[in-house]
Parts: sequence; structure tokens; C-alpha cells
Amino acid sequence: MPRQSILDMPVSRVYPLLLQKVERKGRTKEELDTVIAWLTGHDMRKVDPAMPYGAFFEQAPAMNPRASLITGKVCGIAVETIADPTMQKIRWLDKLVDELAKGRPMEKILR
Repeated sequence: MPRQSILDMPVSRVYPLLLQKVERKGRTKEELDTVIAWLTGHDMRKVDPAMPYGAFFEQAPAMNPRASLITGKVCGIAVETIADPTMQKIRWLDKLVDELAKGRPMEKILR
């Protein structure tokens, strides 16, 4: 069976993985939702769980203009060098979730 692209996976499949990662490190769902809202403008209570993850970013109500300040590596790749705009947005969120899971203060995560 071929692997499903992250862009095609429904939000309902990806969000629990992000939540599991932060909760394992003692952070909360509310903190995760705050990070997502800061980056995308999405209110997770109103997001259609069947929405493809790529569309979640492409149709974000208000991508934060400060998102370009997010730098660092996710899976060994510098997020600032990713050419595909949708994949870059996905990796920005991954980076913020990593920082949240590592215990970084919210005021530093939300640049």
C-alpha cells in the first residue's frame, strides 16, 4: 500500500499526534491550540476534522506575518530553506510543537 502524503491526511489523523507529543511532555491541549491559532488563525473547535492537512494550511484564515521568523531544523531540514510554501507552513508548526514539547515558554514560542 502506498504511503499517504501528509498533505492528503485529514486533520483528524495529524492533530492527535501533535497533541500526544505535547501532552507526553506535560503541556496541554489548550497550549497546542494557542500555538496553532497563533500560526494559522484556526480555531481548532471549528476546524472540519476531515479537512486535508495541506488544505488546513492553504486555507488558513490568518497566517501570522511573523511566521517567517521561525527558524531551526525539523528532521534535519532548516525550515527557512523549504521551497514549497505549504510544506514550509507544516514544518513551521512542527517546529513550534517541538519547542512547546521541549518546555520553551509560550512568550518565546509565539515570537
